[in-house]
This record gives sequence, C-alpha cells and structure tokens, in this order.
Amino acid sequence: MRTRPRNDRHSLYAEVTERVIAELEAGRLPWVQPWDSSRCGPAMPHNGGTGRRYSGINVLILWAAVIEGGYSSQRWLTFRQALALGGHVRKGEKGTTVCYADRFTPKDEVDKARDEDREARAVAFLKRFTVFNVDQCEGLPEDLTSAPKALGEREIIPHAEALVAATGADVRIGGGLAFYAPDPDFVQVPPQQFYPHQINWYRTVLHELGHWTGHASRLDRDQSGFLGGAAYAREELVAELTSAFTCASLSITPTVRHSDYIGAWLEVLRGDEKAIFRAASQASKAADYLLAFAAAKADAGEAA
Repeated sequence: MRTRPRNDRHSLYAEVTERVIAELEAGRLPWVQPWDSSRCGPAMPHNGGTGRRYSGINVLILWAAVIEGGYSSQRWLTFRQALALGGHVRKGEKGTTVCYADRFTPKDEVDKARDEDREARAVAFLKRFTVFNVDQCEGLPEDLTSAPKALGEREIIPHAEALVAATGADVRIGGGLAFYAPDPDFVQVPPQQFYPHQINWYRTVLHELGHWTGHASRLDRDQSGFLGGAAYAREELVAELTSAFTCASLSITPTVRHSDYIGAWLEVLRGDEKAIFRAASQASKAADYLLAFAAAKADAGEAA
C-alpha cells in the first residue's frame, strides 16, 4: 500500500478497507501466508531500528507491501532511522504508509471540564507515518539486511506445541470438526493426522484459541453472534487474524486457505470501513495474549 497525499483520517480507513475488500473479492485472504516464501519467510513485520513489532492494521498493510514490493524482509525503517543507522533510502523508492491511533485531551477541554465539574473528553486521532523496507535501503548494518533463518519443514513443531500447552486451555482432540465452545470453555479440533498437510493443524488450533481469548474471563469480546450474522462474522475475522499473526510470530507457514466466511466478511467490511481496523487491533491483542504464555513459561524455565 503506497503513500498518498491525503490527510483525512477517514480516507485512510477507506483506503485500507478497499484494499482488503479487493483481495477478498479475488478469493484471496490477505492474512494467510501473504508473502512469497522463496523471498521472505513467515514473520511479523517490525521496526528494524527499535525491534518493536507492528500491530493491528499495520500488520496487514506491511504484509501487503511485502507482496507488492517482492521484499525479502519484514524489517521496516523511517527515512530518518535509515540515516541514523548509517544508511539511506535509495533514490526513487516510495514508502509505505502506516498509522498510529491514539487519544489526547485538548487543554481547553480540560479547562472546560474542570469548570463544569466533569471528566474531560479525549479526542481520537489517527496519524500517518511513512516507512521503508530495508530492501529499499543501502548502507545499513549487515545484521539488518541479512535474511532470517527459515524454520525447517516439520510435522510436529515443538515451540507451537509448547505454546498451546502453556495456555492451559482445555484443548480436546477428536471428532471431525474444529470449534470453540464458549459456555463450557473448551476447544475441539480433529487429530492432526486428519490433515493432508499436517502443519495446517496448528493454524486451526490457533484459530480456535483466538476465539478462546475472547472469553469473558480473558479479553471479553462479544461472542454472542449467531451463524450468518454480522457479529459472528466479526468474531470469525478476529480469530482468523489472530491465527495468522500468531503463526507468523512462530514462523509457521500454513498452506490452507479458508474461504467459508468471505461473503460475510465482505458484507461487514462494505458496511463499516473501520471494521478491519477493529478486527486487526483485537487480533493483535489476542495474539499477544497467547504468545505471552510461551514467554512466561520460558522465563520460568530460565529462573529455575
């Protein structure tokens, strides 16, 4: 997604939503292995200068840019960061727009609220930034431009197994259906041997664990929707993105393409240009929630 000379925050919502809708209309899921594995291995996009991972809608924006640019890295820098690291952006390269959402309270609102003896109201804002893939730069340190080590092909992925176990979720293996049951609070998935490509079992488990994070005792998302309804489609979209983000964080590359809910997702996105932003934000929180279990277990092991 390329930089455009627009400043209205609503136009950014529309730009991203239109891009995702176009992908869905073409029968593609832009969050399922959205890269060429021969060029760029599965990973979450992150800032090459600070190491901080991008989250929410920025993940989808930068994944799309990796495809479009054919880049070999998920590392990104601002123009100034590239200079500070001893390199520079190549002449003629075009950056990718990412956004930062936050809230602030204007001083006059603080004063007015004080006079009226009420809480001051914060104002939401969306700020744009332009970043460049390290492939678009020259003169950077070698540790920023070297290709990440690819994870070898395996049917059993130990660190993914460890994450599932670390959550403490009630994951039941058996049957022919995959689902999350909110009231009894358990995940059910078929045996891994049922999958023609067994790596897709991890994508399925992480999708259902994405739903699991939404339980009232965890991240407390609305899971009251019924099959075919907008609320149901929104929750399915969050679970899909949670699985995609978590798989990328674990360097897992599924091969399956689930298209069951494309029609419902399109209806939701066409009706609300902010829906994909909310879903991506909730999915980032859910993926971070899951990944924190593995990090906590690793820290406990080091302390033992």
